[in-house]
Amino acid sequence: MRALRIAPDTTVTEIDLPEPGTHSAIRDHIPTTGPVDQGLYHRRALLHIHGNGRAIGLAQNITAWALASAWRGSALYPLHGPVVVTGRSRDGDVAALDDDLARQAHTVAQTVRETVGQWRIRPPASDEAALSELLAYAARDVVLGQ
Repeated sequence: MRALRIAPDTTVTEIDLPEPGTHSAIRDHIPTTGPVDQGLYHRRALLHIHGNGRAIGLAQNITAWALASAWRGSALYPLHGPVVVTGRSRDGDVAALDDDLARQAHTVAQTVRETVGQWRIRPPASDEAALSELLAYAARDVVLGQ
């Protein structure tokens, strides 16, 4: 089953999750032996997030945050650690990720890499300005990728 793994360093990796055993494989890709939270930010996708990522000090995942925020249409809470993105079936179960959503994730990741690179040359005025800028670019990428 097609899915993506988004790392905190902005790397997006295509993964093939086995059936059966999908949930165990997701846990291995995050990785955790603890809870895995599911976030519903798009009606056809699920984000699988380390349940204790923030508490144990995992790095913030701004790529996954930008994608989820753009899909939801507003700035969300920070996401920490690796995130696995899968599709979502009509009944809410894990499914293969659609091509258009995978494309959007790859595009947003590229935009995050480019934007963060530009911040080294031209730092944003504040953290709030940086997040607003990144969210605007991600929202544009999602709209153009539909």
